[in-house]
Amino acid sequence: MNKALFLDRDGIINEDVSYLHKVEDVRFVDGLFELCKLFQDKGFLLICCTNQSGVARGYYPKEDTKIVHDYMIMEFARRGLTLSKIYTCYHGPEDNCDCRKPKPGMFLSAIKEFNLDPKLCYSIGDKRSDVEASTKADVGHIYLIKSRYNNYEGDYASVRDFYNDIREKLK
Repeated sequence: MNKALFLDRDGIINEDVSYLHKVEDVRFVDGLFELCKLFQDKGFLLICCTNQSGVARGYYPKEDTKIVHDYMIMEFARRGLTLSKIYTCYHGPEDNCDCRKPKPGMFLSAIKEFNLDPKLCYSIGDKRSDVEASTKADVGHIYLIKSRYNNYEGDYASVRDFYNDIREKLK
């Protein structure tokens, strides 16, 4: 069985700007690529699970999000990293779908598709819904990065801080 690092998108992969849908607005979070290299070098797949309700709300078309995701995958590859897949929920909160976090649908799909052992997987996010979805998917190691979405409470102040701590633990 395989293992993965699950990454939320906004706030973890890229700086959180409201309803990111343009490549020119992408700013990668400090420490992201070092963190991903550390995990990839330890045999982890890199998988993103992200809610993108801006599509359901009519703020921008699905194609804009796909362009941003293709750009992210390319930027990872440019650094020798493989972002195996970006699972995206385009539904709004009122749609009550199984894929929108805090439900675990995207995680469960990844676990099945990539034959993952969830107990060996790690998940980092900046919202309680990231933690809740990861917990429901039985992910073994779950971390919350402090943000405005969780009243600045969490395991780590930033992705960089998480990287600095976890690199010692993954040796």
